[in-house]
Amino acid sequence: MNTKLLTALIFVSVSFAAATPAKDARKQAVRIVAQIQRADYEGDRVAMQRGYDDLKLFIEDQKLTSRIRYWRGFAQWRRAINGFNDAVDPKDLEKDLNTALVEFKIAMEKDPTFVDAKVGTISCLGFLAFMNWKDQARAKELVGQILPLVKEADEMAPDNPRLIWVHGPILWNSPPERGGGQDKAIQNYERGLEAYSKIRTSDDPMEPSWGKPELMMSLAYCYLNAKSPDLNAAERYARNALEIVPYWHYVRDILLPQIVAAKAKLQ
Repeated sequence: MNTKLLTALIFVSVSFAAATPAKDARKQAVRIVAQIQRADYEGDRVAMQRGYDDLKLFIEDQKLTSRIRYWRGFAQWRRAINGFNDAVDPKDLEKDLNTALVEFKIAMEKDPTFVDAKVGTISCLGFLAFMNWKDQARAKELVGQILPLVKEADEMAPDNPRLIWVHGPILWNSPPERGGGQDKAIQNYERGLEAYSKIRTSDDPMEPSWGKPELMMSLAYCYLNAKSPDLNAAERYARNALEIVPYWHYVRDILLPQIVAAKAKLQ
């Protein structure tokens, strides 16, 4: 056999062997990420932990590492949020949030332009500040970490709908004299939906593209709990969110029944 031909065949076979495991790894990671996202909506904290653990296999993959770290952080972050709905021990919730912060920090170090890792960090710090509100020194320290991250993220991607979503609780819990208030929070979430409608979401499942149903859920919550509730708007947004994610435990089993009960009281 021609020496050059033999060399070429060896090169192709080696290249194929190297490429195949990489493709397989990405395919496996994508599958796990999809499972984590579904588990989040289903409120399945056990499955979220399993997804976090399963992604450990891929953390050394240099092409995937920042996104793998993000989704590991996402699993723990959303595991904590679901835990708030299910009255889980606050110590466990704090542990989940701190674990998420570690993962988001590494994701930001691996890719400083990755705004969504900042988004997760801001939210986790916000929940920790809320949980530690009686310890004013600790709460102040956490808020001090949040503010520069918000500024950085706003400068990098002001129209990121997930960033707009995490702005919501900050506005909802801030007084009007500080630029917050219920009306500002609602306007913020509505701007998030408008921003979402204008962006082209990535075809890459490893890139975060969630946000639309979360913005709708938050609007439903706000309209239900506002000083002057708009229960029709609350129900509309809740049902719109469920059209996108029919198996969303919190909206289907907690939020929507609260809205329906509130409407029944007025009749």
